[in-house]
Amino acid sequence: MKITLILNGKTDDDYIVKGFTVYENRLKHYIAFETIVIPALKNTKALSIEQQKQKEGELILKNIQSPDKLILLDENGKEYHSVGFSEFVQQQMNSGIKNIVFVVGGPYGFSDEVYKRANGKISLSKMTFSHQMVRLFFVEQLYRAMTILKNEPYHHV
Repeated sequence: MKITLILNGKTDDDYIVKGFTVYENRLKHYIAFETIVIPALKNTKALSIEQQKQKEGELILKNIQSPDKLILLDENGKEYHSVGFSEFVQQQMNSGIKNIVFVVGGPYGFSDEVYKRANGKISLSKMTFSHQMVRLFFVEQLYRAMTILKNEPYHHV
C-alpha cells in the first residue's frame, strides 16, 4: 500500500519544513509515502469563500484516482488515539487498497465535491490548528502508527 498526503500550498516556516522532512524520511522506511502540494490560490480577495473551496477542490480531485481511498483531515471527522489510528492504518493495509490519500484542506474546509468523493474524515483534535501545523502533526502520527504496528519503542503507553 502507498500513502499519499495532499497539502494546500507550500510551507514557508523553516521549523515546520525541517520537522516534516524528519518524519517523512522516517516513514519511507515503513511504507511508500508521497506528498503532493497543490498550489495556493492567488488573488483570493477577489473570490468568495465558496469559490475558493471550489477551486481548491478541483485541484485536489485532479490528484485522486478512482480506486484511491480518500480520507479528509477535517475538524468534524472521527478522532482516534494513537493506537486506534494505527489500527485504522492496519485495516487499510489489510483491505488491499493500493493507495490511501489523506488531504489537508484550505482554511475554509473542502468543497461539496470533495466531501462527496471522500471515503471518510479524521480529526486530529477538537482544538484548531493552523494548516501548516496539521501537516507536521499528521506525518508524526503516521510515523507513530507505523512504529506501533512494528512494535517499536517510539510510542510509549
